[in-house]
Amino acid sequence: MLRAASGHFAHSDTGRQRRVNEDSYYARSPVFVVADGMGGAQAGEVASRVAVEAFERGLDDTTADSAEQLLADRVQEANARINEMSHASEDRAGMGTTITAAHIGDNDVAIAHVGDSRAYRLRGEDFQRLTEDHSLVEEMRRRGQLTAQEADEHPQRSIITRALGPEPQVQVDTYSWRGEPGDVYLLCSDGLTSMIPELRVAEIVRGARSLPDAGRALIAAANDAGGRDNITVVLFALEDVGGADPAVEQPTQVGMKPIVAQPESGAAAAARASAPQAPATVAPDAVAAPSAPAQSAAAAQPAERPRRLQPAAPSGPWPDDSPRRRRGRRVWMLFAFVALIVIPLGLGGYIANQAVYFVGTDDEGFVTMYRGLPYELPAGIDLYSPTYVSPVPVASLSPSRRKRLTDHTLRSHDDAADLVRKLERGRVAS
Repeated sequence: MLRAASGHFAHSDTGRQRRVNEDSYYARSPVFVVADGMGGAQAGEVASRVAVEAFERGLDDTTADSAEQLLADRVQEANARINEMSHASEDRAGMGTTITAAHIGDNDVAIAHVGDSRAYRLRGEDFQRLTEDHSLVEEMRRRGQLTAQEADEHPQRSIITRALGPEPQVQVDTYSWRGEPGDVYLLCSDGLTSMIPELRVAEIVRGARSLPDAGRALIAAANDAGGRDNITVVLFALEDVGGADPAVEQPTQVGMKPIVAQPESGAAAAARASAPQAPATVAPDAVAAPSAPAQSAAAAQPAERPRRLQPAAPSGPWPDDSPRRRRGRRVWMLFAFVALIVIPLGLGGYIANQAVYFVGTDDEGFVTMYRGLPYELPAGIDLYSPTYVSPVPVASLSPSRRKRLTDHTLRSHDDAADLVRKLERGRVAS
């Protein structure tokens, strides 16, 4: 049987260029969470704090649901709360947060993930990322539009394509991994991984004498590289405490021993002397984020691709500049179009229709290049079709740029394609 080893590390650092810490974390066995908030007027730290608070009462492991499903349910609960708060106050409009949460079960470590905070595992010398970023550059890298080096240097690498808060529901990636004695797990915000490359993160974790040494070294390395963002690190390891072989079917499940939350070491506590503390999370103020410990365990199996639950499909309205929403305001133009263009021109009108393009938004909220005219004939006949869906979410654009750049202006193919490319590479002037 496995459990979390006694040594652990959990700490959040404001970094060198931010005045406020919008990260939060929770670390009380068997649940560990890192959240990275976003939004003005301290809304980001509110969003991340709400996210971790959803996990403070633990998970109801007496139900028949898997740990993955229980984690996903808590993420949806946090998302609904943040979304509700963002609509209740202008100061919190548009706030959101990433989240990466881990749960230690009898034999497995389950993870739920939204955004670009990450989970890693060190097993022996093998350092493996367990999550995939929901970000613009990661999507472009997966499509082959950027190399790994270009993604690391991209001016829009901080733009995420999925977060808690913007919509009433959110897609949640979930995984389960078998644990082995000696496994080390790292949960972190992108304030770490945006400043130092993964290879360097792996070197630091492998070479450290203890988890607190590794955690402090990771934060120091991110600050030495510029510390442009808040940096949150949670590290925990697994150890063997004996017990039944999990590979042999047992009449009842054997639960793992929970590890009681530990206070931080002197060095970590000193680093946070200026930040107010709370039992499991740090109350928000000018420089701090939540606090708590970390760890727990699972049983053994080779590192292989995990099983993944089917995420819930997102729902809720998309921005008002979606083609289907704007078409409703142009019904009067459709009949004029039919009378003045379609009937007289016939085939010639069809050919002309195929020669023009416009940039708009698809029904899932992503910038899209369309061929044709931005109208719909009676009986639901579209005069346009999508030719390319960009990974750029329209929500990442400011309202003024969104209105100007996705206003359905008719363009040539090259002009429309050039505009989309500039949007993806962050080269469109404000």
